[in-house]
Formats: sequence, structure tokens, C-alpha cells
Amino acid sequence: MSLYSKLLLFSFIVPFIMSFDRKVGFYHYWRTFFPSAAVVGSIYIIVDISFVKNGIWGFNPEYHSSAVFLGLPLEEWLFFILIPYTCVFIHYVFMAYFPQVMLSDRITRVISGLIIPALILIVIINIEKAYTVFNFSLLIVALIIAMFDKTRLLNRYYLSFLIMLVPFFLVNGILTGTFITGEVVWYNNSETMGIRLLTVPVEDAGYAFSLVLLNLLLTGWLERRIQIAKSILV
Repeated sequence: MSLYSKLLLFSFIVPFIMSFDRKVGFYHYWRTFFPSAAVVGSIYIIVDISFVKNGIWGFNPEYHSSAVFLGLPLEEWLFFILIPYTCVFIHYVFMAYFPQVMLSDRITRVISGLIIPALILIVIINIEKAYTVFNFSLLIVALIIAMFDKTRLLNRYYLSFLIMLVPFFLVNGILTGTFITGEVVWYNNSETMGIRLLTVPVEDAGYAFSLVLLNLLLTGWLERRIQIAKSILV
């Protein structure tokens, strides 16, 4: 088994088993999570394929399987299902066990009001850097959509994402070269800001934030549609 496969399995196995925890019952959300992950993941996959084709990033064959589709190893395709699963699961655990822990509407608006203009400025300054522009532009869009979400998702997500950062830096650190010789995923530094936390490009934090947030938004929207449909039928 490749290193990339082991990292995905390591990330996924415990959340999958704990999905049957009675208090969380995350398996109930499979009906909406997996379609959401497929839709959101397709956006990232399309860009992923383009990035590999244009040399913006790539994968070290020493660390992934020989199964490659459209320039992406099998593990990369699975990444957009298994990693969002783990992160969305963490968010639902946070809600189940700490239902009262959330930011106020005012603090949430202030945080968003600071982050979005800062991201816009970063995009403008680094407009020639493809990876930076993609990550932070999509993050801006995700945040704006979330600000109009009536379930107050951001009030909790700003907190739950801090928890996600622990496994994020562990897994993504290894993927980008921490603790191993070389890296699983390499980046063209001319397409990033060149700022790294350990070996992780700072853009990757934005990548993770928007990927999980969009999955949460779509999963929640689908759940509400199902509840509305059920109430009509009853």
C-alpha cells in the first residue's frame, strides 16, 4: 500500500467507525454527504487536473499507486471523499457534544468582515500566482455564501475548523514533505506566495477551509430539502 493510501486510510478509519456513535449518528447524513462530496469534489478535481497539466503541482510516483486517471493518482480522487468525510464528521461531533459552544453573530460577522477584504487584497497582489488566486478566490465565494446561511454555520465552523487544523497539519505536512524524504505532492513555488508552515503552503489552509465549508453548506441544504419534502408528504 502506498504512503498516500495509508494516510487516507489513517484519516478515515476512526471517523468512519465512530459515525455510528449514538449521540452523533453521522451515518444518518450519508444520504446527503456523499452526493455533496461528489458535487464539491468535482470542482476541485477539474482544477486539479488542470494544475497537473500546467505544472502548477504534481505527484511523486514513489508515494502513490500506479493507478492514474487524467493525470491524477487514484488516491487523489479518493482524497475529495475521505478527507471531507473526516472533517465534516469532526464538525458534527463538535455540534453534538458542544451544542452551546458557538460564536455570537456579531463576532462571526467581524471575523468574516476582516477575512474577506484581506483575501481580496491577497488575490489582487498575487494575481499572477494561479494556486494562490484559485484557493483564496474560492474561499471568498464560500465565505460569502456561508454568511447568508440561516443555520449560522459559520458561528460554529470558525471553531470546529481550529480542531480540524490538528489532523490537517499532520496529514498535509507528510504529503508536502514533513517527516519524509521528498514529498507526495510537489508545488511550483512560482504559483504560490512561497509562505510555508513547516512544509505546508499557507494556501493549503484556505484550500481545506473552503473544501470543508462547501461540503457542510451543501450537506445542510440537502438535509433541509429532505425534511421539507417529508413534511409535505406527511
